[in-house]
Amino acid sequence: MIRVLDLDKTLDFFINKLGLIETRRHEHEKGRFTLIFLATEKGAPEIELTHNWNESKPYTTGRSFGHLAFEVDDIYKVCEGLSAKGVVINRPPRDGWMAFVKSPDGISIELLQKDQPLPPKEPWISAPNIGEW
Repeated sequence: MIRVLDLDKTLDFFINKLGLIETRRHEHEKGRFTLIFLATEKGAPEIELTHNWNESKPYTTGRSFGHLAFEVDDIYKVCEGLSAKGVVINRPPRDGWMAFVKSPDGISIELLQKDQPLPPKEPWISAPNIGEW
């Protein structure tokens, strides 16, 4: 579960940029929160987003939370697509194997190349790390 401050920005990131789908949503009027479940496809493992309606201050990342990881078919294509959509590639896939980006709430997202690493190539080999990941 990830607590999110700006639901629209977070859904844009996970759905329009990372390609997840919303599988279900529960609005809790009495508790003033919404639960949204996202996955790569119906029946796949899900991420639960919790949006507390009255929260206005950014959440701190808990010490027990590391990052989310997704396996991708072509790490270069995914990173190129995310970059074209305005997502900062914090740790570029210089090794053809791994990259990191962040959600609007500062959650680190690891992208891992499926099966074997791809041969290293530019512009990724020369791309520097940006910020924390």
